[in-house]
Amino acid sequence: MTHRINLDNISIFLVQPQIPENIGAVARAMNNMGLSRLVIVSPKNYDHQRVLKMATRGSVNVVDALEFHEDLKEALGPYGYVVGTTARSGSHRPVQSQPHSLAEDLIAISQNNRIAIMFGPEDRGLSNSQLNYCHNIVNIPTAHFSSINLAQAVMIICYEIFLAARDTKPKPSPRLANEFELEGMYEHLKDVLMKIGFINPQNPEHWMFNLRRFMSRLPLRAREVLVIRGICRQIDWYSDQLEKIRKKSD
Repeated sequence: MTHRINLDNISIFLVQPQIPENIGAVARAMNNMGLSRLVIVSPKNYDHQRVLKMATRGSVNVVDALEFHEDLKEALGPYGYVVGTTARSGSHRPVQSQPHSLAEDLIAISQNNRIAIMFGPEDRGLSNSQLNYCHNIVNIPTAHFSSINLAQAVMIICYEIFLAARDTKPKPSPRLANEFELEGMYEHLKDVLMKIGFINPQNPEHWMFNLRRFMSRLPLRAREVLVIRGICRQIDWYSDQLEKIRKKSD
């Protein structure tokens, strides 16, 4: 038995797009490559007619099914695997994949998980805080100037996904924790680690950044998130018991 990549489980996210024509061009690129789920988060200047101008008649179905959100965290909630794109690399944005290897990885992941592939605004790309939501960060190599037109970048990623949609040997893939589950776990971890003095309460996000990076590389299964939260509850309970003992002895 062979598996194909599940295109129905893959969504393209445009975060704070600024040029309506680019949204239309993205819809056209997606339609060419067999993808249909386009999510727009906090658009700066959405104009439906300008979008349709670049989408062309064959891609109107993608535009008609557009999903709009104002909050990125909320929009990513149902997704079990999040990919961010970046033209820049560094300690806060460690590139883990290129388009071809990403597409190969998504074959197994897409069987049981919804996948979001995020592209940032045209002038600056995704921010470090937005990339914090990502399990994987992908970069499109270029010869010289690293910045690529938004629709061109989407086309390159979608093309590799289209190629990976051919039959391949199956790989088992469990259901991964979605962003709702992960963010609940991170908040729980932060509270407990501050309570026991492991991280500095003055700047907890600085310390949580490394934990997020570590755990996003795994990535975590839904049941593993439950185990981590169970450990947090036990630590929380134990620290409360110690505090009660301390108060009795005072």
